[in-house]
Parts: sequence; structure tokens; C-alpha cells
Amino acid sequence: MKKVLALAASLVTLLAAAPRPGDARNDYANAAFSTAMSAGLRAFYARDFEVARHDFDTAIQIVPDNTLAISFLNATAAQVPGTLDTLISDEEDRLVKEPHNYLAHVRLGFSYMFATISGRDRDVDAREEFDQAVNIDADRAAAHDGLGIMRENERSANRAKVEFLTALAADKNDVLAREYLASIYQVDLRDPQRALAYVVDIPNVVPDYADIYYHMASLFDDLGQPGAAITFATRGLEEDIGHVGEAGQHGYTLLAKIYIAQKKLDDARRVLKAAITANTDAAYAQTLLKRVNDGDYDASAPKAAAAPISGK
Repeated sequence: MKKVLALAASLVTLLAAAPRPGDARNDYANAAFSTAMSAGLRAFYARDFEVARHDFDTAIQIVPDNTLAISFLNATAAQVPGTLDTLISDEEDRLVKEPHNYLAHVRLGFSYMFATISGRDRDVDAREEFDQAVNIDADRAAAHDGLGIMRENERSANRAKVEFLTALAADKNDVLAREYLASIYQVDLRDPQRALAYVVDIPNVVPDYADIYYHMASLFDDLGQPGAAITFATRGLEEDIGHVGEAGQHGYTLLAKIYIAQKKLDDARRVLKAAITANTDAAYAQTLLKRVNDGDYDASAPKAAAAPISGK
């Protein structure tokens, strides 16, 4: 952990380039909230979903509109058959009793989104709940996070960006908004350095959030810093011991691609075999491993002549 945090701290100049919206709110400075979140994340990534749900419930009782906690509560419920349906039913009942409650709309909106991820199309319902929440209070972050995620899922990057920036204006420590903004800058706007500025200190804020290490590894890979990319990808795999999230599902193949680019083929073979054993990205890992073993990435193999540069 010290090595990871030292890497993040060394990038303080990037933070100077990041937007600095309102300073007042910091959920993660609340020790009780952070303790519950950390416990929930560790349980979630260890596939102890009953314990994880209890911990995320506790976190939400302390900070009711923290969208990272709300998201993980829903992700945990989605892992256990029938649990998400029960959660939705309870939240629908609450909304009937409290139709003007901002949080009731937000919570139900997130649950509808996760229902869609689980195979049921509830996006229209989710959008309606978030819109209702914004109508009740446009200055709070949570509903804008929800709308931003929906816009991003629709590949409407500019509109998603507006929602997440609005969320950050209310809460500069909104981890979910910062993570999605980083994704927009990396994938849609092709600006990995700007993306990194949004997430570089999240490991200091939520050190047990395994998936953020995977995203940072991908960013460092894009930035041509393989050492840092390997460190963060490895950390993500260490945190996601149950291979539940992106870190555990895709971390091995990300590492393999980094090692292949460095011509460290024995290391690539090692992590690809680990991916196959863990059954994470297994089909892709098998394809990559075959190409490594067939010599496709052998540094000593003859290389095709580079195409001439045109236009000048």
C-alpha cells in the first residue's frame, strides 16, 4: 500500500491541473463512514455479500446520499438472487410514502439502473427518478451522478460530462463523478493525463476500492509509464481477491499486455495462466497466450518494414 500511495503522492502536480469545485463536503473525512465503506469493500471483493450489504447499509445511514456507497449496495444486492428485487420493492414503498423525498428518488433510480444491468430494462424508470430528484433539489450531487452514468452508458459523453461536473460542483470528493470523468477523458477525449488528474488521489480517499487501481493502471499504460501501470494493476488484483470487479476480471490481461509491450514474455505467460486458472477474461487470455507461445511477440522475430510517412 505504501508504494501505491507514494506513487499517487508523487503526482501532486497533476492535481494542480484538476478542477477545484466547492470545498465544503468530504464524506471520507467522516471516520465512521470511511470505516464502514472500507469494511464493505473488503467483504464485497471477498464475495462475502451478506457482510458487505450490512456494511454498505451502515455507511448509507451515516451519509445517505454518497453515490459510491449506494452503488455498491446495489452491486452487492445484484450478486444475490432476489435481493435486488426486494430492495427495489422496499424503495418503491418508501417513495409512495415520501413522494417529495430527494433521496427516495435517488435510491430508487440507482436500483433501477442496476436492474437494467442485471438484464431488465428499467432505464426509463431510472431516468424518471433522477429527473424528479433534480426537480426537488438541483444543487445536490447524487441525481446528477445517476443521470451522468445513464448518459455515459448511451455514449453521450458531452452530456455525461456536464452532469458529472455539476456533481463535482456540489462535492469535489465525489468519487463516482471523478471516476466517470476520468473514463470520459481517457476513452472519449483521448486525454489520459487530464483523466489521471481526476482520480490520482482516490486511493488515498478510498484505499480498499480495488477497481480504481485497475483504472489507474490503464491510464498509466496509456501514458507510457509501464512501471506505475504494473504496480497499480497488481494492487487491484490483490484487493479484488474474489475477482468480482474490473480489477479482478481484467487485471491479469491488462498486465499481460503491458508485459508483452515490454517484451517480458515469461511474465506475460505467468499472468495469462493465472487468468485462465481464475477464469477471468479466460477466452481472451487463452488467445493471447497462444500468440505469445507461437512467437507472435518474439523480439527476435523479423519485423515488417515501416510504412513511409505521407503528407510531407
